[in-house]
Amino acid sequence: MRVLVTGGAGYVGSHTVRLLLEAGHEVTVYDNLVYGHRAAVPCPLVVGELADRERLVATLAAGRFDAVLHFAAYAYVGESVADPAKYYHNNLADGLALLDAMRAQGVDRIVFSSTCAIYGEPTRLPITEDTLQLPANPYGETKLAFERALRWYGRAYGLRSVSLRYFNAAGAHPDGSLGEDHTPETHLIPLVLRVALGQAPHVEIYGTDYATPDGTCLRDYVHVLDLAAAHLLALDKLATRGEALAYNLGAGRGISVREVIAACERVTGRRIPVVEAARRAGDPPALYADNRRARRELGWVPRLSDLDTMVATAWEWHRRHPTGFDEPPAAR
Repeated sequence: MRVLVTGGAGYVGSHTVRLLLEAGHEVTVYDNLVYGHRAAVPCPLVVGELADRERLVATLAAGRFDAVLHFAAYAYVGESVADPAKYYHNNLADGLALLDAMRAQGVDRIVFSSTCAIYGEPTRLPITEDTLQLPANPYGETKLAFERALRWYGRAYGLRSVSLRYFNAAGAHPDGSLGEDHTPETHLIPLVLRVALGQAPHVEIYGTDYATPDGTCLRDYVHVLDLAAAHLLALDKLATRGEALAYNLGAGRGISVREVIAACERVTGRRIPVVEAARRAGDPPALYADNRRARRELGWVPRLSDLDTMVATAWEWHRRHPTGFDEPPAAR
């Protein structure tokens, strides 16, 4: 297939691009490089904004694409609360611009990078796709609004879509060539590994008095390559199904903050100093997925999502690339 990948220079997007190419697909990445990295893209790259209709339509026309994988989004929860306009413009308005450009060029298949943030703070666990969706921040709201737009565009215009609701992406490519490089970094495993590298004096644990086995929050971590593999399975699904579909992508179990830190010590062989801090507002005690629908309907199996494998692959990346992709500003 000929596939356009928006946001393909980012963390999950770049790993998915690698799998697409290995599977024999023709891939073009469309990315503004605000958070993505040119060095992560091994295929044709168009640097542009989704809001630039002329460039976007020209890219779609030139590529004669069969499908779009849509990763491009802002994803910092705290920032979304402080500046919701930024998130509504980028995640929703620019996403709708993409859908309209696809319609104009007759591209009728899209796989959307969604999030478990659409559920907010659920009252029951594990989280199924039918769990009540009450986002607690504009990031989750804009992702949910775009999912709903996909459903209505499907009914009105025949758009075929799959929304993949990620839990906590983690890990890196096992060969150490591709990994996580965010500025600012908010994900737990890279923050802990920075301490192991001597780049930070300690890692903070926010809340140690939750009603969980060790008092710290439980989250569902899933390897980035398992997420990437789900996108290829979703493309296959769109070849035979027409309605808007949605799937949770999580390993299906909660892992505590202390368990993550212990795994990082075990894998790196280095002690990780800890500072215990107060809870952060809005942090639920536990979030983890029911992934049975993705297993049943997509044939998805999270093969790399055991904790030590996620940490070991992340460590290989960070050890080899302690400053990330280390691109000069001009390359961005």
